[in-house]
Amino acid sequence: MNKPIIMTGDRTTGPLHIGHYAGSLANRLRYQDSHDQFLLLADTQALTDNAHDPAKVRRSVIEIALDYLAVGINPARTTICLQSHLPALAELSMLYLNFVTVARLERNPTIKDEIRARGFGRDIPAGFLCYPAAQAADITAFKATVVPVGEDQAPLIEQTNEIVRRINATAGSTVLPEAQAIIPKAGRLPGIDGKAKMSKSGGNAIPLSASPDDIRAAVKAMFTDPNHLRIEDPGRVEGNVVFAYLDAFDPDQDELAELKRQYERGGLGDGKIKARLEAILQDLLAPIRTRRRQLSEDRGYILEVIKEGTERARAHTEATKREVVSALGLFQL
Repeated sequence: MNKPIIMTGDRTTGPLHIGHYAGSLANRLRYQDSHDQFLLLADTQALTDNAHDPAKVRRSVIEIALDYLAVGINPARTTICLQSHLPALAELSMLYLNFVTVARLERNPTIKDEIRARGFGRDIPAGFLCYPAAQAADITAFKATVVPVGEDQAPLIEQTNEIVRRINATAGSTVLPEAQAIIPKAGRLPGIDGKAKMSKSGGNAIPLSASPDDIRAAVKAMFTDPNHLRIEDPGRVEGNVVFAYLDAFDPDQDELAELKRQYERGGLGDGKIKARLEAILQDLLAPIRTRRRQLSEDRGYILEVIKEGTERARAHTEATKREVVSALGLFQL
């Protein structure tokens, strides 16, 4: 029996952080035994807002592949592949742009938020605006039916399914399957400074490769409740970054629930909850950091994993492109 197909990935703009782990990485680990999984190193999409610094995009390919392997992604069970070396993705992206309007692209909530965050105004790179069509190509080229994503990416999956329905309606048959977004319980982790989004460029994230000192400093700097000045003062859990991270990573949720109640009624200091979080993150990241350091000593192996995965992925994506072109009745030589 064929396994369901998962496609997901990351833009190659720098090493991954614990927000990625709490988001889709945990699901990727969970599903790699039960599904056919493809992990895309999205270097072409990274250029949509990093065309001024292609060197960063290039360097990050190996860095993110290292992160994948360090957290436990097994290349024998998960195909790690490079977007720019899969030409069918670019061809399908161009084709799909004929099935979506500029107005619809601009209405996509994820794109609207990202445009606002980057301060593009009307100077939006065309590639960035077309991101939803490109992601639709990435997902459908593998015929993925499951896509682990962060909460903020769900509108992109909705738009992928809109494009799929238009393609299928035009072809008069079910050429492409629709995909389901799998969103982790933790949702989107805030930055350590309390801002809505943790980001590589914002300096408010904890990398998966963070040293013990880096982890300690990051937890110490975390935003809590500015009105919780004394231990006996009642504190707010909502909007408290430390509790948001404990929600995502604390293995003892029952004890955490009691700590929340104690914090809200007073009698629990920020130092205690920060110490708890630091211990949890140190335990989580120590083995990842060790494996990453060991793997980084053999860059040839990392490159071979990417090459082999990309070759496997190319066969899948080229086959899908031929099916779509044939189903739409395009001229063929």
